[in-house]
Amino acid sequence: MNDALLALLRCPETGLPLTLNGDTQSLATKEGAVAYPIVGGIPRFTQSEHLSSFGRQWTRYEVADDDEDRATFQAKTGLVLDELAGLRILDAGCGGGRYAKVAGEAGATVVGVDHTEAVEKAASLCGHLPDVHFVQGDLKRLPFEPATFDAAFSIGVMHHDADTRKVFDAVAPMVKPGGRLSVWLYRRSQWWQEAINDWLRSRTTTMPPERLERWCRWGAALGGVPVLNQTLNKVVSFSNHPRYENRLCDTFDWYAPQYQHHHRVDELRGWFREAGFEDISVLPPEKEGRLYRWVYERNLLIGSGVNVTGRRTRA
Repeated sequence: MNDALLALLRCPETGLPLTLNGDTQSLATKEGAVAYPIVGGIPRFTQSEHLSSFGRQWTRYEVADDDEDRATFQAKTGLVLDELAGLRILDAGCGGGRYAKVAGEAGATVVGVDHTEAVEKAASLCGHLPDVHFVQGDLKRLPFEPATFDAAFSIGVMHHDADTRKVFDAVAPMVKPGGRLSVWLYRRSQWWQEAINDWLRSRTTTMPPERLERWCRWGAALGGVPVLNQTLNKVVSFSNHPRYENRLCDTFDWYAPQYQHHHRVDELRGWFREAGFEDISVLPPEKEGRLYRWVYERNLLIGSGVNVTGRRTRA
């Protein structure tokens, strides 16, 4: 158990500081009313529950790619890698730890939080970075004091809770005044795309993971077929990533989770304003090209995002 992480942790129930129990295998407040286990060196404040598919996803598939992950991190957070050294950053929904690794290698102290056992994969991926730490916890009940972090980001996570707004409202106060928050959520598509997606997901979310993965292999295969991977996937969502394993992971990521909410840019910007953020800006999509932007701006890209960043000005 890392001392630097221990100093930051608070009981999510009471807000009181936590200390190591004598067996060093759990955490508790001085009153000792509630104990939280430490498993594999990672404090555990929750279990996977409705997000168990992500535990499977991030521990099963190998999708990390240093160059791609750095590019995605910068595009979806608006943060500049050369300016991260010495900052304390929250990765709210770290999954397998790809973006925590990017920030850590840029010199930041990072705390990654995920609801699932994906934190184990993340800890393994970032094992060479002593200032990158992981916690298994609920983003709506974070085990930290407000204003603990210089910056926070959440990439493709909040919309997988029963209530996206509640997650946002719990993460936002973790940022210090003057610090930045960046959030990427699924974009709401056209009504007919939403209807098709809702119908498909009403079936896929009830499938056993092994069966769903077999179906996702078909989607991953289609994602490698020219023309189809630029047309059919606007009707039925499947990934067209260049690598097969990433396409399989992305497609499973789309159809497995119990919750998947889609949002609009103005909606997310409003949340930032109401949480006391200014200098709010909409980050452009990572991909370029006239046709891509034309389709993107008309909300025709299933799985594209609304991506907003802002600076917190008040507690």
